Amino acid sequence: MSRYILMGAAVVLTGLLAGCGLSPQHLKPEPRFTGQVSKVGQGQQVSVQVTDARRSPVIGTRGGIYAESSAISVDGASFLPRLQAETDAAVRMMGFTPVQQNSGNVQMRLTLTELSYKTVEKNPLSKEAKLQAVYALEANNGTRRYNGRYAATLTQGYASAPNEQTNTKWVSEVLSEALQRVFNDPAVGRLLAD
Repeated sequence: MSRYILMGAAVVLTGLLAGCGLSPQHLKPEPRFTGQVSKVGQGQQVSVQVTDARRSPVIGTRGGIYAESSAISVDGASFLPRLQAETDAAVRMMGFTPVQQNSGNVQMRLTLTELSYKTVEKNPLSKEAKLQAVYALEANNGTRRYNGRYAATLTQGYASAPNEQTNTKWVSEVLSEALQRVFNDPAVGRLLAD
Protein backbone atom coordinates (compact mmCIF):
# COMPACT_ATOMS: atom_id res chain seq x y z
CA MET A 1 0.00 0.00 0.00
CA SER A 2 2.75 2.46 0.96
CA ARG A 3 4.50 1.64 -2.33
CA TYR A 4 1.43 2.83 -4.28
CA ILE A 5 1.26 6.03 -2.22
CA LEU A 6 4.92 6.73 -2.95
CA MET A 7 4.40 6.08 -6.67
CA GLY A 8 1.35 8.36 -6.68
CA ALA A 9 3.29 11.11 -4.91
CA ALA A 10 6.13 10.76 -7.42
CA VAL A 11 3.71 11.12 -10.35
CA VAL A 12 2.11 14.24 -8.82
CA LEU A 13 5.53 15.76 -8.05
CA THR A 14 6.74 15.06 -11.59
CA GLY A 15 3.62 16.76 -12.96
CA LEU A 16 4.19 19.83 -10.80
CA LEU A 17 7.83 20.12 -11.84
CA ALA A 18 6.93 19.69 -15.49
CA GLY A 19 4.48 22.59 -15.12
CA CYS A 20 7.36 24.84 -14.04
CA GLY A 21 9.34 24.11 -17.20
CA LEU A 22 8.47 25.64 -20.56
CA SER A 23 8.98 23.85 -23.83
CA PRO A 24 11.06 25.36 -26.64
CA GLN A 25 9.33 27.20 -29.47
CA HIS A 26 10.26 27.30 -33.17
CA LEU A 27 8.56 30.34 -34.67
CA LYS A 28 7.75 31.07 -38.32
CA PRO A 29 7.09 34.84 -38.40
CA GLU A 30 5.58 36.64 -41.38
CA PRO A 31 6.94 40.18 -41.64
CA ARG A 32 4.75 42.58 -43.62
CA PHE A 33 5.30 45.96 -45.22
CA THR A 34 2.16 48.06 -44.76
CA GLY A 35 3.58 51.57 -44.92
CA GLN A 36 3.35 54.28 -47.54
CA VAL A 37 6.34 55.33 -49.63
CA SER A 38 7.05 58.12 -52.11
CA LYS A 39 7.16 56.99 -55.72
CA VAL A 40 10.54 58.28 -56.84
CA GLY A 41 11.55 55.69 -59.45
CA GLN A 42 10.62 55.37 -63.09
CA GLY A 43 10.80 51.64 -63.51
CA GLN A 44 14.60 51.34 -63.10
CA GLN A 45 15.80 47.85 -62.21
CA VAL A 46 17.13 47.37 -58.68
CA SER A 47 18.88 44.18 -57.64
CA VAL A 48 17.32 43.33 -54.26
CA GLN A 49 18.90 40.81 -51.88
CA VAL A 50 17.62 39.89 -48.42
CA THR A 51 19.83 37.93 -46.00
CA ASP A 52 20.01 36.80 -42.38
CA ALA A 53 23.39 37.48 -40.73
CA ARG A 54 22.52 36.38 -37.18
CA ARG A 55 24.96 33.92 -35.59
CA SER A 56 22.23 31.72 -34.12
CA PRO A 57 18.52 31.08 -34.73
CA VAL A 58 17.89 31.32 -30.95
CA ILE A 59 16.45 34.75 -30.14
CA GLY A 60 15.90 34.25 -26.38
CA THR A 61 14.08 32.08 -23.85
CA ARG A 62 10.59 31.93 -22.40
CA GLY A 63 11.96 32.08 -18.85
CA GLY A 64 10.70 29.74 -16.14
CA ILE A 65 12.75 27.62 -13.76
CA TYR A 66 14.49 25.80 -16.62
CA ALA A 67 15.10 28.75 -18.91
CA GLU A 68 17.89 26.96 -20.76
CA SER A 69 15.37 24.44 -22.11
CA SER A 70 12.74 27.00 -23.15
CA ALA A 71 14.59 28.53 -26.09
CA ILE A 72 12.72 30.52 -28.73
CA SER A 73 14.14 29.97 -32.22
CA VAL A 74 13.53 31.69 -35.53
CA ASP A 75 15.27 29.99 -38.42
CA GLY A 76 16.14 32.26 -41.35
CA ALA A 77 14.58 29.87 -43.85
CA SER A 78 11.22 30.28 -42.09
CA PHE A 79 10.85 34.00 -42.83
CA LEU A 80 13.36 35.05 -45.53
CA PRO A 81 11.04 34.24 -48.47
CA ARG A 82 8.32 36.44 -46.93
CA LEU A 83 10.81 39.20 -46.10
CA GLN A 84 12.15 39.09 -49.68
CA ALA A 85 8.61 39.35 -51.08
CA GLU A 86 7.70 42.27 -48.81
CA THR A 87 10.96 44.10 -49.60
CA ASP A 88 10.36 43.60 -53.31
CA ALA A 89 6.83 44.95 -52.90
CA ALA A 90 8.11 48.09 -51.13
CA VAL A 91 10.74 48.66 -53.85
CA ARG A 92 7.99 48.29 -56.46
CA MET A 93 5.83 50.84 -54.60
CA MET A 94 8.77 53.26 -54.80
CA GLY A 95 8.57 53.02 -58.60
CA PHE A 96 11.43 50.58 -59.25
CA THR A 97 11.54 47.09 -60.73
CA PRO A 98 13.07 44.62 -58.26
CA VAL A 99 15.20 41.84 -59.77
CA GLN A 100 16.98 38.97 -58.08
CA GLN A 101 20.05 38.86 -60.28
CA ASN A 102 22.89 41.33 -60.04
CA SER A 103 22.04 42.70 -63.47
CA GLY A 104 22.96 46.35 -63.11
CA ASN A 105 24.64 49.06 -61.15
CA VAL A 106 21.76 49.70 -58.73
CA GLN A 107 21.77 47.24 -55.84
CA MET A 108 20.10 47.01 -52.47
CA ARG A 109 20.98 44.49 -49.78
CA LEU A 110 18.84 44.20 -46.65
CA THR A 111 20.34 42.14 -43.82
CA LEU A 112 18.74 41.10 -40.53
CA THR A 113 21.57 41.59 -38.05
CA GLU A 114 19.69 41.16 -34.78
CA LEU A 115 16.48 39.60 -33.50
CA SER A 116 16.15 39.26 -29.74
CA TYR A 117 13.54 38.28 -27.15
CA LYS A 118 14.09 39.01 -23.46
CA THR A 119 11.81 38.07 -20.59
CA VAL A 120 11.72 40.55 -17.71
CA GLU A 121 9.97 39.69 -14.43
CA LYS A 122 8.39 42.85 -13.02
CA ASN A 123 6.85 40.98 -10.06
CA PRO A 124 5.72 37.39 -9.34
CA LEU A 125 2.44 37.95 -11.23
CA SER A 126 3.58 40.17 -14.08
CA LYS A 127 6.26 39.78 -16.76
CA GLU A 128 7.27 41.56 -19.91
CA ALA A 129 8.64 40.36 -23.22
CA LYS A 130 11.05 42.84 -24.84
CA LEU A 131 11.72 42.21 -28.51
CA GLN A 132 14.12 43.96 -30.86
CA ALA A 133 14.81 43.64 -34.59
CA VAL A 134 17.66 45.38 -36.42
CA TYR A 135 18.26 45.56 -40.17
CA ALA A 136 21.35 46.83 -41.95
CA LEU A 137 20.88 48.29 -45.43
CA GLU A 138 23.50 48.70 -48.12
CA ALA A 139 22.48 50.50 -51.29
CA ASN A 140 24.76 51.09 -54.29
CA ASN A 141 24.12 53.16 -57.38
CA GLY A 142 27.21 53.24 -59.56
CA THR A 143 29.98 54.69 -57.42
CA ARG A 144 27.63 56.07 -54.75
CA ARG A 145 26.84 54.10 -51.62
CA TYR A 146 24.46 54.43 -48.71
CA ASN A 147 24.43 52.44 -45.45
CA GLY A 148 21.68 52.55 -42.87
CA ARG A 149 20.75 50.78 -39.64
CA TYR A 150 17.10 50.46 -38.65
CA ALA A 151 15.87 49.14 -35.30
CA ALA A 152 12.46 48.53 -33.81
CA THR A 153 11.49 47.42 -30.32
CA LEU A 154 8.31 45.94 -28.90
CA THR A 155 7.38 45.49 -25.23
CA GLN A 156 4.44 43.26 -24.28
CA GLY A 157 3.23 42.51 -20.76
CA TYR A 158 1.78 39.14 -19.78
CA ALA A 159 0.76 37.08 -16.75
CA SER A 160 1.17 33.57 -18.17
CA ALA A 161 3.86 32.53 -20.64
CA PRO A 162 2.87 33.35 -24.24
CA ASN A 163 2.14 30.43 -26.53
CA GLU A 164 3.79 29.89 -29.92
CA GLN A 165 1.03 31.72 -31.80
CA THR A 166 1.33 34.83 -29.62
CA ASN A 167 5.14 34.90 -29.82
CA THR A 168 4.97 34.44 -33.60
CA LYS A 169 2.65 37.46 -33.79
CA TRP A 170 4.99 39.59 -31.68
CA VAL A 171 8.09 38.64 -33.65
CA SER A 172 6.24 39.34 -36.90
CA GLU A 173 5.26 42.78 -35.57
CA VAL A 174 8.78 43.81 -34.58
CA LEU A 175 10.24 42.58 -37.89
CA SER A 176 7.53 44.50 -39.76
CA GLU A 177 8.06 47.72 -37.79
CA ALA A 178 11.79 47.69 -38.51
CA LEU A 179 11.03 47.12 -42.20
CA GLN A 180 8.74 50.19 -42.22
CA ARG A 181 11.65 52.23 -40.87
CA VAL A 182 13.92 51.12 -43.71
CA PHE A 183 11.54 52.47 -46.34
CA ASN A 184 10.61 55.55 -44.32
CA ASP A 185 14.20 56.74 -44.86
CA PRO A 186 14.00 59.13 -47.84
CA ALA A 187 17.74 58.73 -48.49
CA VAL A 188 17.15 55.19 -49.75
CA GLY A 189 14.83 56.26 -52.55
CA ARG A 190 17.04 59.21 -53.49
CA LEU A 191 20.10 57.02 -53.91
CA LEU A 192 18.27 54.39 -55.96
CA ALA A 193 16.62 56.99 -58.22
CA ASP A 194 19.57 59.29 -59.00
